[in-house]
Amino acid sequence: MVSEDSNVDGTSQSGTSHNSTARDATSEGGTPERRGISVRRAPKFVPFMGLGGVLGIIVAAFVAYGIPGDESFDTGAVFGFFLVTFAAGGVLLGAIAALVLDKVSVRRSRRAVVESVPSPTEDDAEA
Repeated sequence: MVSEDSNVDGTSQSGTSHNSTARDATSEGGTPERRGISVRRAPKFVPFMGLGGVLGIIVAAFVAYGIPGDESFDTGAVFGFFLVTFAAGGVLLGAIAALVLDKVSVRRSRRAVVESVPSPTEDDAEA
């Protein structure tokens, strides 16, 4: 994930540039503009939550079908109850794991300096 610093005047700069902004990115003297950014690897939350939900379903199946229980309850109903409970708990634990890894990635972020590349002029395109 890349986050950007703001300019000296407090305005933020976009990470993508179009032709018009690429021409404006170079300063008056033709030197490229430099700016500092923070580079880090951030986890995606949905895969962590999905994995937690799948693990919750597996644990619910083990609890409902693997552990002997009361014969007065239907096994399918017991599985459904544990499915909802453990799947929700697994999704919650997956989200917490992603949050912890995100916090670790913020601490391990690196600073980098990037500079804009001027867009080619018409003379360069003909050559």
